[in-house]
Amino acid sequence: MDSSLVILGSQWGDEGKGKIVDLLSPDYDYVVRYQGGSNAGHTVIVGSKKYALHLIPSGILHEGKKNLITNGVVIALEELVREMNKVKDVAKNFEGKLFISDRAHIVFPHHKILDGLAEKSKGKDKVGTTLKGIGPAYMSKYGRTGIRVADLMDPKYFRNRLESSMAEAKEIAEKIYGVSFNLNINKIYFQTLKLFEKIENLVCDTALMLDKGLKEGKKVLFEGAQGTMLDIDMGTYPYVTSSNSSALGLCNGTGVSPRLIGKAKIYGVSKAYVTRVGSGPFPTELKDSSGQKLRDEGHEYGTTTGRPRRCGWLDLVALRFASRINGMDGIILTKLDVLDHFEEIKVAVAYEYNGKEIKEFPASLKILEGCKPIYKTLKGWNVSTKGLKEKDKLPDEAWEFINLIEEETGTPVVMLSTGPERSEYIWIK
Repeated sequence: MDSSLVILGSQWGDEGKGKIVDLLSPDYDYVVRYQGGSNAGHTVIVGSKKYALHLIPSGILHEGKKNLITNGVVIALEELVREMNKVKDVAKNFEGKLFISDRAHIVFPHHKILDGLAEKSKGKDKVGTTLKGIGPAYMSKYGRTGIRVADLMDPKYFRNRLESSMAEAKEIAEKIYGVSFNLNINKIYFQTLKLFEKIENLVCDTALMLDKGLKEGKKVLFEGAQGTMLDIDMGTYPYVTSSNSSALGLCNGTGVSPRLIGKAKIYGVSKAYVTRVGSGPFPTELKDSSGQKLRDEGHEYGTTTGRPRRCGWLDLVALRFASRINGMDGIILTKLDVLDHFEEIKVAVAYEYNGKEIKEFPASLKILEGCKPIYKTLKGWNVSTKGLKEKDKLPDEAWEFINLIEEETGTPVVMLSTGPERSEYIWIK
């Protein structure tokens, strides 16, 4: 393995990154989560046990790994502590295993209230957020009213910051949304300090730690959350998340120089079809029996919310865009086995808009909403690929599917996931 590797989503999230990071973690010294918050969910299956991780890197399930939550992440302390309790049967002692950036921002109860109010006010134009307070926490961060982990080390300073932040939230709730705001600042203040006591010994300068590690030749696995098409800058704005969920978020989310991260390989994880949670345009969405079959066969329900995911055929216009934006060295294709029982498999190779063919993913939502996918139809393989571990046992029709992806994106498919278990995968290249 290379000294550093980035694993990120190349669609609208939920691509199965958790399993891939869990699978590759044994080969790396550090596993790093660099953006997003508890609005992301990675499900990892170990034997008969399932772990749903939202903040803690998947490497926590392996002995001897240093797991970093860096400055680009926004942290709800109560959810972090709850998650630590869920994995303590594996991690046992977190000291020396979990490291939390002192520069990371904190999600507070008033952020969750503002999230709900903002979403409700949008009516039919709602984004479809998880209502975890992530967007408002990032708004506080960029509005310079946020509170960082380091601020909790000085209780008096923290109290002043909290008073200002909650006063701002109260004004927004009452004057913009016309809703009474009755949060108890004393309760939140003391609860936060109590939660901080549980993680204080894990807090450090993760940027410095990573800088030293990379210069010493340590192997680092960077774990992205959500997916490229939800990136705040490059995704289907405004139906996006509140952070750079593509490779663009690596440097600002870790505090590590581009010169160091530039040496990393980047693999984008893509399902063999596409899913999306929440609102926003989705050119290949299927609202028929085929879409329901994808949902049922793929168990497509959100890790964080439990919401049924919207499903559609693989979109190579979007995947080509993701490959370019991220500079992807390879594609890791997951849930190939979900397509096992389709007579025909469609793949979008272009869009049609106003009688013209479009090969590049448009920025305009108006254009995107008017795009109709131009499909290439492939013959299904109609045999089980679930659990396959040898590439020479893949049916010819599956290879045709893989070859089409490589031709259209200009990016090699390097690995296949053929089931949810750790052992169910095939390295192709």
